[in-house]
Amino acid sequence: MDRLAGKLSGGMKQKLGLACALIHTPEILFLDEPTNGVDPVSRRDFWRILYDLLRDGVTIFLSTSYLDEAERCGRIGLMHRGKIIIEDQPRKVRTALALPMMEVWTDKVRTAGEIARTARGVSSVSVYGDRLHIGLERKEDADAVLGMLAREGISIQDHREILPSLEDVFIAMVEK
Repeated sequence: MDRLAGKLSGGMKQKLGLACALIHTPEILFLDEPTNGVDPVSRRDFWRILYDLLRDGVTIFLSTSYLDEAERCGRIGLMHRGKIIIEDQPRKVRTALALPMMEVWTDKVRTAGEIARTARGVSSVSVYGDRLHIGLERKEDADAVLGMLAREGISIQDHREILPSLEDVFIAMVEK
């Protein structure tokens, strides 16, 4: 109450912006990266408010570079260079490319990623903490990639077939 808006933290500025946008009870709400700079607890609160607004019949359009947040939306459009490259429900977007993908856990994730990128049948490699998402041209290429990693001295703790994340789909579409 005692601080000017310009002196608030990034997260508090975002909350203030949402409060200002809701004062007149809009039917449609446009939000540009509403959770940018917001801490995890406030981010959860932010999404709770957005879900409440949806239940009340408010239409929400939002832009975000956090594709994990886009998973929460009813419909999404992925854009590249100002053009929508795909638009549908998040799950349908994730399956649109029919991109076989496996997740691999290893303690040498960076080295494993570099090696996997050179393997035949690999269309993409993304690092997610202690694991890799390896896009494959065909499901059958998985064993060859795992074998190559083992021959290069990479210890695989575990692996599994997965549905690509929105980020995986976006990267694959942009690289094409």
